[in-house]
Amino acid sequence: MLPSGRAAASAPRRSSLGRVSNPLNVLSLAQLRQRTSMKWRRFDADVLPLWVAEMDVPLPEPVVRAVTNAIAIGDSGYSHGAAYGEAMADFADERWGWRFDVAASTNVADVMGGIVEILNVITGPGDAVVVNSPVYTPFYRFVEHIGRRVVEAPLGDDHRIDLSVLERAFAEAAAAGRRAAFLLCSPHNPTGTVHSRSELAGVAALAQHHRVRVVADEIHAPIVLAGAAHIPYLSLPGTARAFSLLSASKGWNLAGLKAALAVAGAEATQDLALMPEGVRDGPSHVGVIAHVAALRHAGAWLDELLAGLEANRRLLRELLGELLPAVDHVRPQGTYLAWLDCRPLAMGEDPAAVFLERGRVALSPGPLFGSGGDGRVRLNFATSTDILTHAVERMASALR
Repeated sequence: MLPSGRAAASAPRRSSLGRVSNPLNVLSLAQLRQRTSMKWRRFDADVLPLWVAEMDVPLPEPVVRAVTNAIAIGDSGYSHGAAYGEAMADFADERWGWRFDVAASTNVADVMGGIVEILNVITGPGDAVVVNSPVYTPFYRFVEHIGRRVVEAPLGDDHRIDLSVLERAFAEAAAAGRRAAFLLCSPHNPTGTVHSRSELAGVAALAQHHRVRVVADEIHAPIVLAGAAHIPYLSLPGTARAFSLLSASKGWNLAGLKAALAVAGAEATQDLALMPEGVRDGPSHVGVIAHVAALRHAGAWLDELLAGLEANRRLLRELLGELLPAVDHVRPQGTYLAWLDCRPLAMGEDPAAVFLERGRVALSPGPLFGSGGDGRVRLNFATSTDILTHAVERMASALR
């Protein structure tokens, strides 16, 4: 059994300065196993789950208070108003120096739902959608479900966008004058790459030249670690026909409280009006309340989380170096996801299956992320130092 005595508290601890301390080290394994979400119920109880993008944290006090107050007065109807857009605009201005026009945005149920609705407006059946593989697995499933075809523009070995590869993909996607789109994952999932300003400017120039519409999934934007900075795609020149999807979901662990925001560039606002009327009613009203509370009142909590993730990023590198030195690991710049190349271990196309069977650790299988995923796994390090340490120890034991 994994020791659970490190941090068995039911609410976030506070430092001597009155700030919330590292949220990742608050909950014990026993407390986490009480959860009924996908992360904790998909696998047997002896498995350590480091797979799906849920964090092992308690919710920030402002979020708990806002949701509790709403439930206490029965405020559980349909969402209304621009509070979410206004809170996100203020957060983006404070954190990234970018203020978008709230009138050029609309609430959507979640990021992938918003992406699908936008793709339905700007592309047609059979049109191409470019992705940077390996990439977030729903990009493939959702695009194919609405009758579009995926064109891959693989990342380089350094996990960065190769503009020459992207240009070839854009040319293929837009051949014969067909409409085409590019799903930009920024920061990138699963590699944790945070795209630079020059890289994104290159994307914008290519998109303009080939008339490809860019849809930026920026759900992980609040989670950028030391040494990197998130550049909102719509803050760059040449992005007037593009879109951004934003949410507090990943930054504050609110996936079960559905809400997101679609923002249009200056020349794309008319496309938002073409989305079905019911799309704006998609977010959970309680979800919007939770997200607004996070954006407006839980910035200090986010800062402590980022410090904890930075510590775990260093710890993971140390553990891999000591216990699994053959695993190739490019340090992620953002998200709380690590993309591990296990091919030197000769574990086959899906090392995650071996780690699960022999080590009782659940990781995300690399092949699900498209080209470049064979022999890799995605590891979620948004957990306690104890759980992360024991998980890597178990992974190493799976090779014995």
